[in-house]
Amino acid sequence: MIILVVAGTVYDVLHKKSARYFWNNWRNAKNKGTHQVGGGQMASLAIQTAVVDVLASGEFCNLRRRIAHLLTMYGFLAFAITTAIMVFSYPTSATPTPAILPQLWHIGALMVCLGGYWFWFFIRVDVAAEGGSPFRIMRADLFVLSLIASATFALLWSYLQATVNAWANPFFWLHVIATTVLCGSVPWSKFAHMFFKPAAALEKRVSEANGSRNNLPAPVDKPETLGSTGQQPRNY
Repeated sequence: MIILVVAGTVYDVLHKKSARYFWNNWRNAKNKGTHQVGGGQMASLAIQTAVVDVLASGEFCNLRRRIAHLLTMYGFLAFAITTAIMVFSYPTSATPTPAILPQLWHIGALMVCLGGYWFWFFIRVDVAAEGGSPFRIMRADLFVLSLIASATFALLWSYLQATVNAWANPFFWLHVIATTVLCGSVPWSKFAHMFFKPAAALEKRVSEANGSRNNLPAPVDKPETLGSTGQQPRNY
């Protein structure tokens, strides 16, 4: 799974030329900036990006969308990290120590299901209003669907295994298949965007700080947009 994610991300970066785009955009913003951004200000911008844009998902203005995203994001992190720890540190049936690891694993999977199903059934774009079927599945949906399936099958497998049910093994393999699809479909899903998102958010803050603003005009409430009379220009 790790190899699939790394290889898929590298392929995605090379195929879409994402790294080249960010580097060129960063260089253009620096050259077109009206003033330089110092080291202290850069560190402050990086911290703001990490706290606001990454940890708090500040780019989502809709509160429900942000909560669903945060549930899914932190649930996935807890689910994936505890899975890796238990797989590599406890390859046998021995009970993991500390015992909180399996609990965090279950909590993470539940958070993924809560955030994922909430998004899919209640927050997703209203395709019916656009004349499309609400059951239409696009390639961009591959990430969230495989993620939800992976967490759902994992919880079902855990429950069936605890109750010594004969269906435990089939659901385990369904979980493995869903996880393989999740990790193997990186170039065709939104999985890789988690690596680009912090870089794009930081570049946006830097472009605003140095005055380049990604070649966009200044907001109308900024002093430089005022006319000679000190009044806001009219929009026709």
